[in-house]
Amino acid sequence: MSRGPLLFRDIDTPRLAALETYRGLGGYEALAATLGLKSPDECIEIVKASGLRGRGGAGFPCGLKWSFVPKNSPKPRYIVCNADESEPGTFKDRELMEKNPHLLIEGMILAGYAIGSHCGYIYLRGEFEYIQRILDRALAEARSAGLVGADVFGTGYAFELHTHLGAGAYICGEETALLSSLEGYRGQPRLKPPFPAVEGLYACPTVVNNVETLMNVPHILKNGGAWYRQWGTEKSPGTKVLSVSGPVKRPGNYEIPLGLPLRTLIDSPEYCGGMRDGLKVKGVIPGGSSVPLLPASELDTGLDYESMNAVGTFLGSGGVIVIDDHTCMVDALWNITRFYEHESCGKCTPCREGTYWMSEILERLEHGAGRETDVALLEDVADNILGKSFCALGDAAAMPVQGMLKHFRAEFEYHVQHRRCLVNRRRQSLEEVTA
Repeated sequence: MSRGPLLFRDIDTPRLAALETYRGLGGYEALAATLGLKSPDECIEIVKASGLRGRGGAGFPCGLKWSFVPKNSPKPRYIVCNADESEPGTFKDRELMEKNPHLLIEGMILAGYAIGSHCGYIYLRGEFEYIQRILDRALAEARSAGLVGADVFGTGYAFELHTHLGAGAYICGEETALLSSLEGYRGQPRLKPPFPAVEGLYACPTVVNNVETLMNVPHILKNGGAWYRQWGTEKSPGTKVLSVSGPVKRPGNYEIPLGLPLRTLIDSPEYCGGMRDGLKVKGVIPGGSSVPLLPASELDTGLDYESMNAVGTFLGSGGVIVIDDHTCMVDALWNITRFYEHESCGKCTPCREGTYWMSEILERLEHGAGRETDVALLEDVADNILGKSFCALGDAAAMPVQGMLKHFRAEFEYHVQHRRCLVNRRRQSLEEVTA
């Protein structure tokens, strides 16, 4: 079983986190082949040609994002890695950083060179203190080898890189809230425009990229944009690391070519190997808890940005949460909604109040106290949050509600009418038949 052709190709190599091992596998060759030999503009064009899209959730073209940094600004420029990874169901970045920290460091140096930056930050969530120690050790090795510092590879290019630990707030996964936290302020989103590329960290031009996005950069600059397009689809080229959780036989991280059918990921022996204990797929959340789920009837949909959009959901951060037929969707949605209620920063009314009311309604439904109007009210509250909050957290809370009601409304109505769970009733009936 292979876990991936690119970022996960060498992931289980012993001592990969050590500089000697990483360089023995071709590490920092992209840096040597780029600094002084390719101009920053050439680097941006190569990344544009590759079609690399941001792997943190939004899927925005990476090279295009880099090109937004103003070339005539007198201010310093910054490259920031979003290593917060707080999306429920997503755990790919932590494994990549834990096992292959030098690939991230090389990617950040190259991204910094491309946008004319001489300073970068890796922003980690508070729970990742152990990963910060791994990254700091790798940075010390790279600095001693002349790969980070005042004279990178003897080319005269200066680049310094720092790690920064947040306090474990989900909102800091949003790039402007992350920048506020990095500056020492409360992690709350900023009004856009101006966008970070023009006015970001310390009011200077800043590019914020996800861990997985930056780890692709050395491979692309070393081998070219056309080479990267050997995987994936025309509009979604390359590979994507997916974190699969739920009752599958082999949960974990898998790097797939974009466009692979969701059913293949779940059932193929090369990946998850099917469902365990005779369970069946009831639904799948394909991109972390903030995206609408797909029912089992949509399992043949391709795992790429366009195909997911076509069926009403998003590839997102790649957190594939598999839900089995013994799970109550009301209970599952209540669990998700409580998370967003807790993590709302409280800055705007639709998100602050809306997440509270959705959680209250779902609690009533789950405990047999649902009212006749509750399902319609839940739908109405979600609609009043979506697209009306200050940042995407409100959308992240509303979309799972809309997806559940679209595909499993009957379960919610059953809770109102019978004051108990439809799934538990079905399970009880099955046990009576087989007794």
